[in-house]
Amino acid sequence: MPEPVRDHGARSFTAIVNPAAGGSASASSLITLARLLREAGADVAVEYSRGLEHAAGVARAAAGTGRVVLGVGGDGMVGCVGGALAGLDAGKDAVFGIVPAGRGNDFARQLGVPSDPEELAKLLLEGEPRPVDAIEANGTPVLGSVYAGVDAVANDNANKTRLLRGSAAYYVGALRAIISWRAADYLITVDGESRSRQGYTVVAANSGYYGFGRHIAPDARVDDGLLDVILIRNGPKKLFFAVMRELEDGSHVRRPEVEVMRGREVRIELAGPPGRTLPYGADGELPGVLPVTAKVMPGALRVLAP
Repeated sequence: MPEPVRDHGARSFTAIVNPAAGGSASASSLITLARLLREAGADVAVEYSRGLEHAAGVARAAAGTGRVVLGVGGDGMVGCVGGALAGLDAGKDAVFGIVPAGRGNDFARQLGVPSDPEELAKLLLEGEPRPVDAIEANGTPVLGSVYAGVDAVANDNANKTRLLRGSAAYYVGALRAIISWRAADYLITVDGESRSRQGYTVVAANSGYYGFGRHIAPDARVDDGLLDVILIRNGPKKLFFAVMRELEDGSHVRRPEVEVMRGREVRIELAGPPGRTLPYGADGELPGVLPVTAKVMPGALRVLAP
């Protein structure tokens, strides 16, 4: 049995919840967590998001009054709330906590944030904030990664699938994206050095995980002031399926078809014939189409994490 959490009533929390994330299991987890925090003497307010803009506004307002802001949900909500704090002028004074309650929870996985309510309550009450990097993507702060390729198309397909939800929608969306995929002509500029490549995707990663636990950038660190840039080059579709299997443990980076770069600023553009557009993703959302410029924001956010 975990030790009881001791009284740390000086901390006040505002939990911003994505009501669509995780279903009844996440609601039960939050109820248990809130009870444990309150029993320890903490003040806990719960706000249900009406959308990403609303969530960002609530986060900034709560941080402005000195409250610890909790992002409750998957990577979209965590990225939105954490990104809103990283974008503040006084962002380095805000304190952010993650309540993993979605399907992917990739940023929480990278940081080692526990999902067990007792362990998480102890971390939130007693943990010391840890500075981590964020990414500015076309002017918008995000936390985990920015990606542009077959993965973003799969993301778009899943969002448009009406009959399926969750991982099933993403699986079907990914299958459709791969079957119809033709190689993208990329111009990738890392810290001023440009490369022309054909490929399946380019990922500018702060966190090593994306896409429901896939270890896309196994050497990425959230506190090194750098982005790991992963390019999966063009090749037969069976190559791409092999790479997908290897993403479970990160061994794909040993393949000659996978190129790894590192830098502080990455620009991803389409360089092929005019007329083609390609969406880019950021923390599970699809903010727009290429080009995108991703810049590291060193130590931009203070997170309660191991």
